[in-house]
Amino acid sequence: MASNLPFQESQALPLAGKPTPSNYPWVVVALLWVVALLNYMDRQMLSTMKPSMQIDIHELQSATNFGYLMAVFLWIYGFMSPVSGLIADRVNRKWLIVGSLFVWSGVTFAMGYAKTFDQLYWLRAIMGVSEALYIPAGLSLIADYHSSKTRSLAIGIHMTGLYMGQALGGFGATIAATFSWQQAFHSFGIVGIIYSLVLILFLREKKHDEPINTDDKISIKGNVPLLKGLGLLFTNISFWIILFYFAIPSLPGWGVKNWLPTLFAENLGIEMSLAGPLSTITIAASSFLGVIVGGVLSDYWVQKNLKGRIYTSAIGLALTIPALLFIGFGHSIFHLVGAAFCFGFGYGMFDANNMPILCQFVSSKYRATAYGLMNMVGVFAGAFITDLLGKSTDEGNLGQSFAMMGAVVVVALVIQLTILRPKADDFDTLTIE
Repeated sequence: MASNLPFQESQALPLAGKPTPSNYPWVVVALLWVVALLNYMDRQMLSTMKPSMQIDIHELQSATNFGYLMAVFLWIYGFMSPVSGLIADRVNRKWLIVGSLFVWSGVTFAMGYAKTFDQLYWLRAIMGVSEALYIPAGLSLIADYHSSKTRSLAIGIHMTGLYMGQALGGFGATIAATFSWQQAFHSFGIVGIIYSLVLILFLREKKHDEPINTDDKISIKGNVPLLKGLGLLFTNISFWIILFYFAIPSLPGWGVKNWLPTLFAENLGIEMSLAGPLSTITIAASSFLGVIVGGVLSDYWVQKNLKGRIYTSAIGLALTIPALLFIGFGHSIFHLVGAAFCFGFGYGMFDANNMPILCQFVSSKYRATAYGLMNMVGVFAGAFITDLLGKSTDEGNLGQSFAMMGAVVVVALVIQLTILRPKADDFDTLTIE
């Protein structure tokens, strides 16, 4: 049976300060939904504006140089994710989120003034640091504000902001074509800077010494020394299992994000101008539905069965397996679009439940740290599979590689179902039930 982290505090402190309005947890979701949108939109714009930018910055005419520009963000983002989690568990998350948004939006604005490849490279590196600070802080804040009855749905709604941002990033190319790529960076950057001021006014931290009401059960938070917190995480078998089953589905997740348009173009024999929108819109729309359905189902199921969140996530992963097979070997628009929709829907159900499942095994005091580590292994898995699928494309085996990823997901699915056994829906309630 999986081991759990000890939770020392067994008594709650009286609630201090102003009471939280009953609808404020959803206000937090709404506020951070926009941040999530900006997070993905600002990072995606660059990939869509390459044709416009390479006219002024000639180094971008080299695919190798452009690859360096994209890769520096990915590697720094990955390495910074666990550091960001450690920071988020120890500082005021409101100001961390505000600062993160302000900096990456400022970087986006500054990219409009770049004249050389080196300037773009260093700005992209800074963006990797600043954007990495957001996700662990944002998700842990939402998880703290929401009880077991709404946690998965709240996380799922927030994730739709990421999908929307990814889709809207493509409009950078539209602005670049209509006006200029400099204007595109300036426009999106100033929007983020202004919105960081909105967060200062309306976003509130769930204080670490403030009691957390989780379905009529009370617990408290308090900072844990850095080494002790990491030690507790790394000696928790359940966390290692969560880390593994988060990383494995990240392989097809990043593979679909980076290579599905190419596969659509090759297998359907259509132009990339059609294959790109067809594939990305299908994935975005189905993932949007998947996180909502997965969130609602998980929040209902966990009230009946403590493994309800795990079962919901497993259903989502199970849907991705046949989807990957049809994506890999399908050669009709019906097969490929249907498989892409199935994959996006299933992956959305999985995505909506990662943090809520983590909450069942890890105390709120170090959930941001834990999710930062998860984010790191997911990003590194994405870097690995992106390179591997590139080689498969050159060898003419892209479809086969997609299909083979389905077999890898089976392993993660079996381990998830057989080993993870939660004792409560919120780990912090274990000692005070």
